[in-house]
Amino acid sequence: MLTAARVVTAALIALSGTTADPVRDQQRWVLDALNVEQAWTVTKGKGVTVAVVDSGVDSEVKELRGRVTLGPDMTTNAVTRQRPRPGGHGTAMAGLIAGSGAEDGLVGVAPESSILSLPLVTDDDEPVIAVVPPEDDPLTAIESPLARALRYAADHGAKVVSMSIGSYGSLRSEREAVSYALSKGVVLVAAVGNDGLTKYARDNETSYWSFPAGYPGVIGVAGVDKQGNRASFSSDNLSVLVSAPGVDVPVLKRGSGYELSEGTSAAAALVAGVAALIRSRYPNLRPEQVAQALAGSARGRPAAGYDDKIGFGVVDAGAALNAAAKLAGMRREVPVPDDRHFGEGEDSPVPSRPGPDPLRLWLYGGGVLVALITFCGAIIVLNQRKE
Repeated sequence: MLTAARVVTAALIALSGTTADPVRDQQRWVLDALNVEQAWTVTKGKGVTVAVVDSGVDSEVKELRGRVTLGPDMTTNAVTRQRPRPGGHGTAMAGLIAGSGAEDGLVGVAPESSILSLPLVTDDDEPVIAVVPPEDDPLTAIESPLARALRYAADHGAKVVSMSIGSYGSLRSEREAVSYALSKGVVLVAAVGNDGLTKYARDNETSYWSFPAGYPGVIGVAGVDKQGNRASFSSDNLSVLVSAPGVDVPVLKRGSGYELSEGTSAAAALVAGVAALIRSRYPNLRPEQVAQALAGSARGRPAAGYDDKIGFGVVDAGAALNAAAKLAGMRREVPVPDDRHFGEGEDSPVPSRPGPDPLRLWLYGGGVLVALITFCGAIIVLNQRKE
């Protein structure tokens, strides 16, 4: 039987450890790996709302206070005023994206952006085993919870959606919701999953695909360590577009304090923050162009240019903004004068007018007329001989 855990399998990654040193020192390597401070000379994400599709976000954490909009519970179609209890995972991911750094606290990649919290579960600190009601079963419902969340985000001002979640198998309602969000210009970012150490991955040298990262148009993010190497747990398959830090990443705790995160969840949230920087500076850039800017400017590119472990490399926020500037300056269409054509040489001859050839019609008609005259003349001669 399906359970609610289907929607949050990749999101419920254990957070372990505490930070003895100031959190800014702990997160220095993450910001350096993404070259975030260079990007901050251009933008810090002002004016962009990032939807966090996860567990609920704690809006009272000092780094997020006043900048979180709490959306409805996405797990049900019912209209309710009751807000889901904030979750640790959603709060952690929101901090990586939009943490303000207040009172020397944790700073996110886009510290001037805003968060739209769209909960898929009520609390991720406890085992998620609640059975999905029959009317909300993802295999039979018109829309799955994730599909509802994507449509809600697209219709309520989100420019980027961060999805540190995942499940095995795709759904039609989710594919359609992804297409809808992309058509609205929303950049979609998702974790590729943490199945790199499973028996299947070892035996087949590839991991099961995780969705929504596997849907076309979604930016799939893998995790790397402090040396820029693929984290051993990070899933490897062709859903991987780029990568970002996913080991020992400091994150916010629900309520207060900090802890360390390990998983592709953190990597996806960090890349969503970079996407927010790009959309803040270049609001008209289409989702596929944002993906192109991220992939085309990544550092640590594999020798072959791409592989299914780290994609095109580790995201570089400063270089991505430069790449986005070039894409924003490109014209979508190149005008061609009416008297010009592509290629060299003479123009092709003008095609003949369709229909019968007038000269041939005259010749044919003349021949028929001569034949008739000859025939009639022969009849007259024969008649005269008989007389």
